[in-house]
Amino acid sequence: MRRSDWVLLIVLSFLWGGSFIFVEVALQGLPPVSVVFGRVALAALILGGVLAARGLALPRRAWGAALVMGLLNNAVPFTLFALAQGRIDGALAAIVNATTPLWTVVVAHVFTTDERITPAKAAGLAFGICGVAVMVGGASGGEALAILACLGAALSYGFAGVWGRRFKRMGVPPLATAFGQVTAASLLLLPVWLLHDRPWAMAAPGAGPLLAVLAMATLSTALAYLIFFRLLASAGPTNLSLVTFLIPVSAAAMGVLFLNEALLPRHLAGFILIAAGLVAMDGRGARWLARQRGAARDAK
Repeated sequence: MRRSDWVLLIVLSFLWGGSFIFVEVALQGLPPVSVVFGRVALAALILGGVLAARGLALPRRAWGAALVMGLLNNAVPFTLFALAQGRIDGALAAIVNATTPLWTVVVAHVFTTDERITPAKAAGLAFGICGVAVMVGGASGGEALAILACLGAALSYGFAGVWGRRFKRMGVPPLATAFGQVTAASLLLLPVWLLHDRPWAMAAPGAGPLLAVLAMATLSTALAYLIFFRLLASAGPTNLSLVTFLIPVSAAAMGVLFLNEALLPRHLAGFILIAAGLVAMDGRGARWLARQRGAARDAK
């Protein structure tokens, strides 16, 4: 990758890692559904403006697929993470979120014919499962339920990754897909927000939670999608997948710096095992070792 791609990749990891920190701040004055609805609704307005400025639109035929994508990639996982973060820190939630590629492999194996679980992917899944077991094994009831909710969110992302393939086949621009899914998520969450949170009866949340929701919408959602699709075009999906390793690190660093969070040893051990699983599945490390062995043989 070019140096500019690396810079954008690190920025993206902080934007997505920062969303876990923003959620914690927002939950200090807002209920979970209000946090999620504010995030996707504001992001839809911002991305809608960007689309209009570029003369793009989501084709009418794609709205049905966007509705499912909004459910799987935004409404369900965002809500589960917000609910979970009422009991666990954002850094731990970000670590569990790193299991998303593992779930994607399982979903793709079950529901597609072109992506099967190879021995390397099986090894990666084994490491990932062990990492989750280490984190959940010593957790109390509330923490364990929160980790399971985060796993449900990661699984939903896995389904979204497989479902999202259809947009490329339909010829839908990626930015239009992003707009469609956050708009669909807003429409899905609107009745839940009105019936459950009754915003007209809520106490004023204060500036901090409101600014946190605004930051999530503008930085962790709208801007993050713009950077994501730019990197996808310039660096490719394989290099872009490196952000999965960086998000937990970014979230943990910001949690320690701004919220005085601290990860337990079993959380760190779980992350190491999950990261090892991702490395095994990615195959990048194995290919590098093979090149080094080949270079050593040639030198002899």
